[in-house]
Amino acid sequence: MTQPGGKQWYTAAEFAELGLPGVPDSKRRVNDRAAAEGWAHRMAADGTPLARRRAGRGGGTEFHASVLPPEAQQVLFNRMAWASPLPEPVNDDTSCQFADRWAWFDAQSCATKARAEQRLRILLEVEANVRSGTGKTAAIALAANAHGVSPRAVVAWFADVAGIPNANRLPFLAPQYKGGGKEVEIDADAWRILKTDYLRPEKPSFSACYRRLVEGYARPRGIELPAAKTLQRRLEREIGTDLKKSKRDGREALRRTVPPMRRTIADLHAMQAVNVDGHTFDVFVQWEDGRIGRPVMVGLQDVFSRKLLAHRIGETESTLLTRMAFADLFRDYGIPCEAVMDNGRAFASKALTGGALTRFRFKIKDTDATGVLTALSIRVHWTLPYRGSSKPIERAWRDLCEDIAKHPAVSGAYTGNKPDAKPENYRERAIPIAEFRAHVARQIAAHNAREGRRTEAAKGTSFDLAFAASYAVSPIGRATPEQLRRALLMAEDRRCNRDNGSVTLAGNTYWSPEMIELAGQPVTLRFDPDNLHGEVHVYRRTGEYFGVAPVIAATGFFDKAGAERRGKLEADVRRKVRAAEEAAELLRTDQLAELLAEPSHPAPVPEAAVVRPVRHRGQTAAALKPIQQAVAEPVAPDFTDHFAAAVERRFRVVE
Repeated sequence: MTQPGGKQWYTAAEFAELGLPGVPDSKRRVNDRAAAEGWAHRMAADGTPLARRRAGRGGGTEFHASVLPPEAQQVLFNRMAWASPLPEPVNDDTSCQFADRWAWFDAQSCATKARAEQRLRILLEVEANVRSGTGKTAAIALAANAHGVSPRAVVAWFADVAGIPNANRLPFLAPQYKGGGKEVEIDADAWRILKTDYLRPEKPSFSACYRRLVEGYARPRGIELPAAKTLQRRLEREIGTDLKKSKRDGREALRRTVPPMRRTIADLHAMQAVNVDGHTFDVFVQWEDGRIGRPVMVGLQDVFSRKLLAHRIGETESTLLTRMAFADLFRDYGIPCEAVMDNGRAFASKALTGGALTRFRFKIKDTDATGVLTALSIRVHWTLPYRGSSKPIERAWRDLCEDIAKHPAVSGAYTGNKPDAKPENYRERAIPIAEFRAHVARQIAAHNAREGRRTEAAKGTSFDLAFAASYAVSPIGRATPEQLRRALLMAEDRRCNRDNGSVTLAGNTYWSPEMIELAGQPVTLRFDPDNLHGEVHVYRRTGEYFGVAPVIAATGFFDKAGAERRGKLEADVRRKVRAAEEAAELLRTDQLAELLAEPSHPAPVPEAAVVRPVRHRGQTAAALKPIQQAVAEPVAPDFTDHFAAAVERRFRVVE
C-alpha cells in the first residue's frame, strides 16, 4: 500500500505529529514505544531492515510505516495513496524466533532469573538517561555506580543484547555458568557396582557403598577412584528420582509418585453402591467364654453419602461376619446395585461371590454354588489389596480408631497401634464383648450424625442427612424374606426329636407345633449366630423351606408364669388338633364298626372224597363194611372178595 512519491519513512517526532490511532502523541513516548517493541530490530519478509539512520542534518533514526499497528497503517493509507505495498514485517513472536532461548531461561533457577532481571533494569536505566540528554558513557557510569557493578560489565551486557528486541532481552542477559572441565573418568565396572549397591531395598548410605567399593573392589585391583562427593553428585545427576524410589523404596513408593485419581459421586445415589472392608480394633475385649483378644469388625459404607450402614463384630474377618453384615443391610435398607471390596478370603469366598466372572480366588468349578451377592445381581468391583485410596471406608476407619479405641469408655484396654507404641496402662483391663458392641454402635451413630462433613454429597451437613435426602428419591430394591434367609450364612444340620420334632442348637431348644411332622427327620437350620435366643429357619434336607421355629426359653423351677405359658401352649396344641379333627370329618368308632360289619352266611358242609376205615380192637370182620370209593367207576368184584377173605382169616387166627 504505497503511493508513487508517498512518504514511507518517519522519525519518532513525525509519527507523534500524525495523530494516528494507537500511536503516542509525543516524541518521547514514541521512542519509548519503539524501544519496548524493538522497532530498530524489525525486518521485512525479504530481510530488509525497517529502521535506518536518517540522512541529513541532525541524524537520528527513521522507521518504516509498517512498524505501526494495523489500524494506524489503515488510517495512514487512507490519508495518502501509497506507491507500493508496505514490506511485510518478520513475525516477531517470541515463541517462533526466541522460543528455544525462552525455554532455556524458564528452566533456570530463581537466582539466575533475578540476575537477568537486574541487568535488564540497569540497561533500561542507561537508555532512559541517554534519551534525556546524558551521554552514553556517563549514563553507564552513573548506573554502574548506583547498582554497584562494573561499567565494563554494563558495556558487555549491551553487547549481549545488540540487535535483540527489548521484549526478548531477558533470556540473553541471564548468566550462563560453565563447568570446570570435562567429567572425571571412572572405571565402568566400579561405577556399575556402586550404582547396584546403592540402589538396594536395604537403603544403604552412599558413604558405606563408597567404602565397600574402595576396600572390596578398587584397592585390590589398584584402581584409582574419584572423591566420594564427586561420585555422589554424578549419581544424583544420572539416577532419576523414579528409579531411585522404585529400587530403594519399592513399587508402592513409585506408585505414589503418580497423583491419585479423583472420583466423583455425581452419577450415584444412596444405596447404589456400598463399600465393604474389615478393621481390627486396637482394643482388648473379653469374649463370652472368658478369652481375651482383639475384635474385628466388618463394615458396610454407602459410597454416595459415606454413611456406615451395617456392621458386625467377631473374632476374625470371616465370610460369616461379612454375610451377616450384608443380611443386616438387606433387612434395614435394601439391596444395593454395586459392591466394592478387596479380594480377601472373607469377601471373595464362594458363599458370597460364587459364580462371579471376575472372582480370581480359589479354584473355580462349573459346579460351584451361586454366591449370595451373585444371586441377588449385585455387581462386585474388586480393589487391589492394601490400596486404601480406592476404598472410601478407609477414611472412616481412621476416624473410628480415634473415637472408639481411644475413648474414655475403653480406657485401660487400648493396645496401641504398633508394638512399640503401647500406652502406660497397657493391658490393665479387657472390655466385655457385649459392652464393647454397644460402645461401637453408639460411636458409629455419632459418626454418621456429625455435622460439618466436607464431602461431595454432604456439603457441610452430616452423612445421615446426605443419605436420607438421596434415599427418599432413589429407586431402592427391597429385600424379601426369602432373600434375607438366603443371606443368613450360618447353617447346621440337626435331627428333630422323634417325639415332638424339636431341635437343639448351642444349648437352646427350638420348636413350633408344625414341627411334629418332622419328628425324627434330619433338617438344616439357618440362623443368626449373634441372636441365638430368637428364632431359626428350618429347611428340609432336600432344600425346601419348612418354617420358623422360635426358641423355647428355660423357666425357673417355681416360675408360675412359665408354667402357665406352657399350659397355654399345650391348650393351643389341643385346640388346633380338635380343629384339624373336625376339618377331617372323622367317624365315631361305633359308626366305623357298624360300617365295617358284614352279614352272617352259614358255611357249606364239605363232602369227603375218600372215607378212611376206622378199626377197633375186638371187632369182627362182619362188622366191617367195604370201603366206598366216591369214584365214578365201580371197584372190581374180585378185589373186594379177596380183601374180605384176607380180613376174615386174620381175625380167625387171633381168636
